[in-house]
Amino acid sequence: MRDFGAGFGYLMKGQRWVAGHGRWFGFGLLPGLVTLVLYAAALFGLVTFADDLIAWATPFADDWSSPWLETFRGALTALLFALGLFLSVITFTAVTLLVGQPFYESLSEQVDRTEGGDVPSSGLPLWRELWISARDSLRILLRVVLWGVLLFACGFIPVVGQTAVPLIGFCVSGFFLTEELTAVAMQRRGIDLKRRLRLLRARRTAVLGFGVPLVLAFLVPFVAVFLMPGAVAGATLMARELAPAPDTGGGDVPGDAAPGDHGSVAAGSAPPPVVWPEPGQGPRR
Repeated sequence: MRDFGAGFGYLMKGQRWVAGHGRWFGFGLLPGLVTLVLYAAALFGLVTFADDLIAWATPFADDWSSPWLETFRGALTALLFALGLFLSVITFTAVTLLVGQPFYESLSEQVDRTEGGDVPSSGLPLWRELWISARDSLRILLRVVLWGVLLFACGFIPVVGQTAVPLIGFCVSGFFLTEELTAVAMQRRGIDLKRRLRLLRARRTAVLGFGVPLVLAFLVPFVAVFLMPGAVAGATLMARELAPAPDTGGGDVPGDAAPGDHGSVAAGSAPPPVVWPEPGQGPRR
């Protein structure tokens, strides 16, 4: 439970960070607002046509007597909507991060800068970073879909489907949500998806402490948009512990710089080499 509390602490620290840097809070809201409009339209369509979709998918039940027909299709409709919410929580972050890649890169860099130490940079062009982010998000989405199908099937198990399955679903959502958020900072540190998952599994309880409360909060309409900037900031703080960059004394500039000000390297000089630690060597609490 102590590690769970540590993960939740990172989430709170991130929210406090953006609360103290108002310009960056507003800067980080824009991608979430755009994505929210798209997802609201999709969920509205799901609610509107869910009954028709379930009736089309279960023609064998047309001749069932009442109340079995209504109970069966009502349960399937509820499970379908629950699956839609499950997928929307995970994919909302992935799509928002993809849409707002330049925004959240700048926000994450500023968190590193104000916290001191090295400010890592991937050195990749924007199109390359977007490609890597989209590719990794697709890989995560495939894992989420597999989990979603499994949990959807387990939902038909009496008692277990109504108790343990939702709990497992929140834990799975929290883990992958944290992976998507920490990817912003870890990708700048040159850590690929395989290593990121290894680092997060090594601190699974802390990851759940960060991700599960965020998943629960994201179920409230509009909350996800307002929590996203702080979630990215908190995930950056967590990434600094899981995969810390060595302090190279590279002249970091503290303070609340304007959005898009990433600092600079003196003309004619190259940035100092950075040797990244192996997975699992970050300090543990």
